Amino acid sequence: MSAKEKPKTLQLPDLDRVALVDEVGVEERVARFRSRSIKNASKVEALKMILSMIDLTTLEGQDTPGKVRQLCQKAIHLHDGMPGLPHVAAVCVYPPMVGIAKKALGNHNINVASVATAFPSGMAPRQIKLEETRIAVADGADEIDMVISRGEFLQGHYEFVFDEIAAIKDACGTAHLKVILETGELGTLDQVRKASMLAMHAGADFIKTSTGKIQPAATMPVTLVMLQAIRDFYFATGRRIGMKPAGGISDAKLAIHYLVMLHETLGQAWFSPEWFRFGASSLANDVLMQLQKQQSGVYQSADYFSKD
Repeated sequence: MSAKEKPKTLQLPDLDRVALVDEVGVEERVARFRSRSIKNASKVEALKMILSMIDLTTLEGQDTPGKVRQLCQKAIHLHDGMPGLPHVAAVCVYPPMVGIAKKALGNHNINVASVATAFPSGMAPRQIKLEETRIAVADGADEIDMVISRGEFLQGHYEFVFDEIAAIKDACGTAHLKVILETGELGTLDQVRKASMLAMHAGADFIKTSTGKIQPAATMPVTLVMLQAIRDFYFATGRRIGMKPAGGISDAKLAIHYLVMLHETLGQAWFSPEWFRFGASSLANDVLMQLQKQQSGVYQSADYFSKD
């Protein structure tokens, strides 16, 4: 993924003028996306596209160097019994594991993403968040997934959140910044749209739904609102922003519904790992099982695929 140009000027938008969300309309549109079906060769291509968009993730307190190396091997060799599969977009780990993942992935053109800024709570002084970001980038992180300060946002302290995102973006250097809104804590779709606009104006390269640590995580209505915000931001500024739904997307059928929504909201230009990701730990296995079914006509047991 090539580095995107950093905006020359950053300015906090007037969030009181952000358009309100038609929640009924969003739900009706999502229902139509869920009714779509894709067959045969088109389904195989969609499944391969999903694989290429996955950030294979391990974010547990019990993570060890061995577990991270194993995950990296899975990223490189998703299923050697099915030649021609794409590799995943990135491996996502905690900052202390960045150097280990970078070395394990070698020159396989798979990015290392690292959560930062006191993930998942975001409860830390800004200077600590900045230092954690710089350390992860210095150790080789290609992408930083930061969490916004939801408490500040919900109190209406928009300038605080804006300045923090802009400062983290600066600390990223050439690394890409994904801004996690933790939409399950924002309360309403109107708040999700406001947070999306704030993050994009502050310099985010991607906006991301969730940490995956609370429920609800990614949902189709929330993702649609964020995709619509990306579309409106692009029309207003000419800047293309990426999208990453994360948490709760564990089966291929649901992921295909997300691709349909992406295509009908933002179009073919966003149909690339450069602009769309799935944050997942178990999605890859279900996609592999579906591809095996398309190839052989029968499902294999999940035991034939590595869990990590």
